[in-house]
Amino acid sequence: MYTTDNSQPAKTIDQVIEQLEGIIKYCIANKDRLGYFAALYHKVTVRVKEGIINKEFEDGARMERLDVIFANRFLEAVYQYRNKKQPSACWLSAFQATKRRSPLVLQHLLLGMNAHINYDLGIAAVETAGTQDIHTIQSDFNSINTIIGSLIFEVLSELNRVSPLLSLFGLHAGNPSILIQFSITNARDGAWSFAEDLSGKKLDKSAYQNCLATRDSTIEKLGQSLIKQKGLLRLTRWIIHLFEWKNPAKVIKAFYGYQKKYISLNA
Repeated sequence: MYTTDNSQPAKTIDQVIEQLEGIIKYCIANKDRLGYFAALYHKVTVRVKEGIINKEFEDGARMERLDVIFANRFLEAVYQYRNKKQPSACWLSAFQATKRRSPLVLQHLLLGMNAHINYDLGIAAVETAGTQDIHTIQSDFNSINTIIGSLIFEVLSELNRVSPLLSLFGLHAGNPSILIQFSITNARDGAWSFAEDLSGKKLDKSAYQNCLATRDSTIEKLGQSLIKQKGLLRLTRWIIHLFEWKNPAKVIKAFYGYQKKYISLNA
């Protein structure tokens, strides 16, 4: 069950799933839009666990370690935000957006993906590699991104139920808006480049911290561009929003209610 006490970070993938379930239940009870990304992430984590059990990864134990380190960054950011502490700028921007009614559900998901993949994943990769060469975990890194990508697009396809006019964004396929151009492949490649850069600074604490700060600022700005549209695209977003479900609890249940074998959303 989610509480504001995060003094015990998750140590196993099962503990990650348990904490995510607590956040989802809390968000449903409090109609908190933060639950959109949490529920999506729960789905991803369950899929990673299944992959480990089915021996789909090069090193199952290492994949679990990467998954747990990666997930703890999101769980810690939630804890910091709930307790009036300072999460990374990119997460703070994403969390603050959940208090606003205007962003689309899709935009809330993209903001979470932006912070977690573009910022957290590279850090998690470096911490998982430890004293080893960062390239020793590249296959696991690519595997987790493949899972994230496939499941995210699966979930986004289900957005049509909650946001029936979302396909109107397709009318602007030629628009250079980052909301349209955002892709998991680009995020993965950027995250790996960041991991390589950060790994090369592990022995220089000052350079390491500067690299983190610069990346955080860049990804925070990227997040802002995900929710700010102009002209016709802004009008299109407004029209889509008119017909989108407005009750966050209902949205979360609609998206992820099929995961009942893992979580009772009414508990």
